[in-house]
Amino acid sequence: MKKFMVLYLVTWILVCGIAQSGRPASVNIGAVFAFDSVIGRVAKEAMEMAVSDVNGDPTVLKGTKLNLIMKDTVCNAFLGAIGGATPEPHHFCCCSSLFGPRVYVVHVNPDPRLRIFSIAHKLQMMAKDYVWLVTDWLSATLDSLSPVNQTSFGVLQGVVGLRQHIPDSRKKRAFVSQWIKMQEGGVANTSLSSYGFYAYDTVWAVARSIDKFIKVHNNITFSLRDNYKLPRTEGIGIQLDKLKIFAGGSDLVDILLQSNFTGVSGQLQFNSERNIVGGGYDIINVNQMAITRVGFWSNYSGFSVVPPVALKQRKHNRFSQDQKLGNITWPGGKTERPRGWVIADNTKPLRIGVPKRASFVEFVTELQDHQIQGYCIDVFKKALEFIPYEVPFVFKPFGNGKANPNYDALVKMIAENVYDAVVGDVAIVTNRTRIVDFSQPFTSSSLVIVAPINKARSTWVFLKPFTADMWCVTAASFIVIGVVIWILEHRVNNDFRGPPKKQIVTMLMFSLSTLFKKNQENTVSSLSKMVMIVWLFLLMVITASYTASLTSILTVEQLSSPITGIDSLIASNWPIGYQVGSFAYSYLADNLYVTRSRLVSLGSPEEYAMALRKGPYGGGVAAIVDELPYVELFLSKETDFGIIGQPFTRSTWGFAFRRDSPLAFDMSTAILKLSENGDLHKIHEKWFCKMGCPEERTSNSKPDQLHLVSFWGLYLSCGAVSLAALVLFLLQTIRQYARFKQRQKDIASSSSEPSGSHCSQVVVNFFNFIDEKEEAIKKMFAQCDNHHNPN
Repeated sequence: MKKFMVLYLVTWILVCGIAQSGRPASVNIGAVFAFDSVIGRVAKEAMEMAVSDVNGDPTVLKGTKLNLIMKDTVCNAFLGAIGGATPEPHHFCCCSSLFGPRVYVVHVNPDPRLRIFSIAHKLQMMAKDYVWLVTDWLSATLDSLSPVNQTSFGVLQGVVGLRQHIPDSRKKRAFVSQWIKMQEGGVANTSLSSYGFYAYDTVWAVARSIDKFIKVHNNITFSLRDNYKLPRTEGIGIQLDKLKIFAGGSDLVDILLQSNFTGVSGQLQFNSERNIVGGGYDIINVNQMAITRVGFWSNYSGFSVVPPVALKQRKHNRFSQDQKLGNITWPGGKTERPRGWVIADNTKPLRIGVPKRASFVEFVTELQDHQIQGYCIDVFKKALEFIPYEVPFVFKPFGNGKANPNYDALVKMIAENVYDAVVGDVAIVTNRTRIVDFSQPFTSSSLVIVAPINKARSTWVFLKPFTADMWCVTAASFIVIGVVIWILEHRVNNDFRGPPKKQIVTMLMFSLSTLFKKNQENTVSSLSKMVMIVWLFLLMVITASYTASLTSILTVEQLSSPITGIDSLIASNWPIGYQVGSFAYSYLADNLYVTRSRLVSLGSPEEYAMALRKGPYGGGVAAIVDELPYVELFLSKETDFGIIGQPFTRSTWGFAFRRDSPLAFDMSTAILKLSENGDLHKIHEKWFCKMGCPEERTSNSKPDQLHLVSFWGLYLSCGAVSLAALVLFLLQTIRQYARFKQRQKDIASSSSEPSGSHCSQVVVNFFNFIDEKEEAIKKMFAQCDNHHNPN
């Protein structure tokens, strides 16, 4: 908020004599400012106009004449109050053009020569990707320029600035009209700016306050203090010790702060902090030699396309459709919102540190021809394709190539301004996030335990493919199928007849032999054939599944190690290996409190294998703790080791950047796009899946057993078909038996022989009838027919 006394108005009252009763004949007020300045020229004309209007208004001061005494400070228009301490614009622009940010906020004293923008234009700093924001000094400067001098607008293309908002009113239009007449008459030699409105209202506020003061106190008095001591200043021509003091000065200030009237600048009043309640600002944009207003800003409305006064009069101050600005033309003539910063250019590319690994070089390393390659490098370069601007960069290898570098030291070099970013297999851990910003992770990682494995074989391994309930149901199915086939074939097939012992063996052997070869017994009944079709299909699926599961079990290694997890490893007091440069060392020592003497540094996969084969008692290690991507790559080439237990800490890999770097956000977005479109997976396959992906060769993977729920539908179908066949067979047999008994009754009634039997005898007869061979039953029917028709 601007101060009301923008012109450093100094007011004093002079009358004849020390005191006078009644209204004075005249009152003198003074103003001290630079006449030959952008603000001073318009203020001088406006204040003189205000004094003339005050003296011509009989309602103000009522006969007391207002005199204005102005003194020129002869102050340089550009340096102003800060004098020679202000840096030269050329030096400022030259230094600024080297920085990454391209947003400049300019707040200086009004400069008709526009030196900052002239130099910036020569240095090509008014091009695209630059943003220039200026305070209201520029609008005051541009408003004061004559049409002849407005050719300098060309260097301001795309500049966005502020102009004090003067609401439209009848008083404003009359004041502007009067000013134009003064210009045409040669009285005013400068154009009107917002400071002219405020200078005019300043004089009126002082005049109204003096009028109220005289009404209350009736007179104006000055006095000399007896104890008023000041250093003697005769040598410089100023006698401050002779200066009189206005006795009612504080009262006049209080009256002035209570001002509340409508002037040419709008409503004029002060707040509790003695600041004028302003009407906000116009947002202006310089485009093609013209000034365009693109919106407004005020404390209560923010940015809007509606004037603050009109927005304030509404019920709701904020409307989403109005909380915006019009179209802005930025430097370079672009209407798209510029980024306002540049990461790097060809003269100063981005310095990217990369670890020069000695082991696991598939992730990142420097070749003998100084080329940088690896999985992490490919991910970074592919992600750059999704960033909507060019990022010049140069890789800076870190390390000697004989041992893996220290990653904490590498990341720290970003904070020390040695590198701008680090690209590689950098784990995102807490101590690193305190000094740099990381991108979105491009791969997941975690600490795992690697230990030797034994290929254990079980005597009863052939039982493992099926669960217990699966074995039980399968065995029961063989018995049920044997019984069903025997029932259906017993009457029509001689192979299923004979002594009871022989029939039981035949029944069991028939169902079991379906696993291996063609059955010796052929099925005759159509119902039996229907049941066998379903049973053989079920048997084919079960056999194929069992074979596949058993093959998998016999080819997969089963771990057998005294170490079951991180807890048992820590409690064992055996040596533990870790990779040189990995954060596993600090995690084990600082977080899990493993004695540092137990930790053994290993620098390559060959050292991994040698240390694990030696074991804790042969100068090696009991296990190695490392990140999962390295372990998977190691296990893809070594079959005698495997992962023990579960990962015990989760982490991820990302690219490191400086704090608050906009590239970190854009890189994160690019990595997400790589993940969504599958490019990230393709890059992973390119480097690690030439002989099968590591996760597909995890040594401790164990195939699941086959459960009954997976084949329940097949068993249910086979059971339903078998039950349906039995029901049909039973119905056919009952119908046949009923016909046979009916013929026996007919024969008995024709021969007048009594017939009758008990219920138990009927059941016995029925089972005897079923046990008879089909051919015998047909003979029995034939005999009954012959007996009933003897001829």
